[in-house]
Amino acid sequence: MPANVASLAPEPFTRALRELGEMLWGQGLHIEEIGSPQRIAPHAVAISAELDGGDEPLATGRLILLHDPSGNTSWGGTFRLVSYVRAEVELEMVTDPLLPQVAWSWLTDALHAHGCSASELAGTVTASYSVGFGGMSDSDKAEVEVRSSWTPTLDATRTLTPHLAAWQDLIGYVSGQPILPHGVRTLPTGRA
Repeated sequence: MPANVASLAPEPFTRALRELGEMLWGQGLHIEEIGSPQRIAPHAVAISAELDGGDEPLATGRLILLHDPSGNTSWGGTFRLVSYVRAEVELEMVTDPLLPQVAWSWLTDALHAHGCSASELAGTVTASYSVGFGGMSDSDKAEVEVRSSWTPTLDATRTLTPHLAAWQDLIGYVSGQPILPHGVRTLPTGRA
């Protein structure tokens, strides 16, 4: 966010922006600031994420932080996080009737594991399978998508960083590939 815009924002939002800018994202996770919604809240910032998978990303996501200093009754607070995470998965996964509950638990478990103070959690889990025909006959794919939003409690002692870490974990869970911290390497599998 440009310095002149950040200087007009209230201190709780500028603190959250600073924490977002200082977040140490895991290996293979590429984060980029994108345009944010302008009419939902007076202050907003949005990022996109791609988890590197070689030719194609293993997972993609977006995270939007909204802030209304006056509060928003539907949020139950002054901040709101809105998340979207999508990944291609195996067909057997999208046909499992328990997938929606399991995928939702990935989010709630990640928030809990990072000690996030959050309320008003809402969202959807979508599992889909598409079949291509004709010139697109090689484009069959199965996907899972987790859309969610929650109200983080952010103040001098409860920061945005745990929520960012939980969102990062969610991307890893949805993709089936844990995101490793920088400097940590996986051990090779199999025999040489």
